[in-house]
Amino acid sequence: MKRRATVLMGLKLVLMGSLLTGCGFKLRGAYNYAFNSIAVQPFPGTPVATELRRTFGDSVKVLGRGDDPAKADAVVDVVQELREKIVVGLSSTGQVREYQLRLRVFFQLRTPGGKELIPKTEIVQQRDISFNESQVLAKEAEEGLLYREMQTDIVQQIMRRLSAVRSL
Repeated sequence: MKRRATVLMGLKLVLMGSLLTGCGFKLRGAYNYAFNSIAVQPFPGTPVATELRRTFGDSVKVLGRGDDPAKADAVVDVVQELREKIVVGLSSTGQVREYQLRLRVFFQLRTPGGKELIPKTEIVQQRDISFNESQVLAKEAEEGLLYREMQTDIVQQIMRRLSAVRSL
């Protein structure tokens, strides 16, 4: 009886695996870039630019503070990073109950010679956060965590877009 249950479980796993393969599901692998070195501007720059530098790791040489950006194969410019906090909900007494946090990042990819590879692009992330006057410190900490999470999501989106560039 146990052997039969084990065989059935094995068949279920094989069937599920073949269904996932048939639908085109594939684990995201390492990014492949059309460039070997990159300069991230501005330096030291915004929190997104700093995280972007760290995220490349060993796959691409990221130019540092003293390096000339003209020596890079490509230059990614983090043009602007905006953090917004908008009231979206009020109580019956007019007190804030909910905010919407937004992080907007504008970036572009170009060659050092000025050839535009990715035009100026906006990426927006937003999260809703409830608010309670009696938990101000906790809500501030939660807000910081949400901004960091949005920042990481945006950096991953930028990395995917940079890996989509096939030629310089």
